Amino acid sequence: MIPKGWRLDRLGKVCEFQRGFDLPTSIRREGRVPIISSSGISGYHEVAKVQPPGLVTGRYGTIGKLFFVHEPYWPLNTALWVKDFHGNDPSFLYYLLSKFDFKKFSDKTGVPGVNRNDLHAVRVLVPSKTEQKRIAEILSTWDRAIETTEKLIANSEAQKKALMQQLLTGKKRLPGFSGAWTRKHFADAVTVDQDSLGQATPADYRFRYISLSDVTPGKIADELGELEFGTAPSRARRKVKSGDILMATVRPNLQAFAKVSDQFSDYIASTGFAVLGAKAGFHPDYIYHYLFSEHLTGQIEALVVGSNYPAINSSDIKGMAMRCPSYEEQAAIAAVLTDAEGLIAQYHRQATDLHHEKSALMQQLLAGKRRVKIKEEEAA
Repeated sequence: MIPKGWRLDRLGKVCEFQRGFDLPTSIRREGRVPIISSSGISGYHEVAKVQPPGLVTGRYGTIGKLFFVHEPYWPLNTALWVKDFHGNDPSFLYYLLSKFDFKKFSDKTGVPGVNRNDLHAVRVLVPSKTEQKRIAEILSTWDRAIETTEKLIANSEAQKKALMQQLLTGKKRLPGFSGAWTRKHFADAVTVDQDSLGQATPADYRFRYISLSDVTPGKIADELGELEFGTAPSRARRKVKSGDILMATVRPNLQAFAKVSDQFSDYIASTGFAVLGAKAGFHPDYIYHYLFSEHLTGQIEALVVGSNYPAINSSDIKGMAMRCPSYEEQAAIAAVLTDAEGLIAQYHRQATDLHHEKSALMQQLLAGKRRVKIKEEEAA
């Protein structure tokens, strides 16, 4: 059913796409005009080919991304750009097209590419231009909120990184602490892989499994599968308990390191992790944060350089060095960094919620299932 005041029309009558223009590297001249390819800005030129506003998407190469251009630009031949908006609001069309699966409109040839004729034939629902503008204004408000939150995330992460560099090196001391720091090896500070499932484990023993793909920096996935020992992967061996630290030893440069909370106590982790347990005199949260420090990152990079399969082993971990203050100062430093990490996690949750809410609202607005209010003077 077509919403009142809307029309169903071919996309080609709503906006017309055109293939971009060749611009060989040999004739490019450095300037301030962005060159837009299928993956976005790929350079700058001194001459513009198209005036804004612009909508550009990939024709070949990277297909599926849509770019809104606010300045004069040069669309490359790997892209399609909107030549004619046919009187429609460009911002509304950006939102309308952003939910398109452009890969569905690829040529049925050996080289995948978006066929603009197929694209133009698609039927779309279009409201009046006045309603288009109101829908775009509402959705842009959500975009600004998302952008603001993402800036808060970036700023907070930069601040935490700077704080780590100061606190974990002793360059900045927290109030009330003094005294020399000592250099320790991880062998002094942690146990490594203290407990594992043995071959005598009953085949029907059931457990929740943490694989390498379940861990990202600072986080273990919430929903983990349950396995039986007899049919589980051979890597499913490491026992973990609350307070342990998971440290990925496979591609450790990706920093898949995470604390084990009560939620994951008694789970089984992959042998692709080293399970670290803090020894007496060493605070587990201090060790956890130290794993992300520049000092340790440099040591890990030195260990995996030149390897076809970037990985480290238990002896590598035990030999790594760390700088340590007193236990009390370790705890205080860890508390500050944990608070900073918690703030970043809060911003990430806010950004995720905003994305979900915008997506749901966008689906309703662009289908006419939820209508916007139009003032009489706007409608006139």
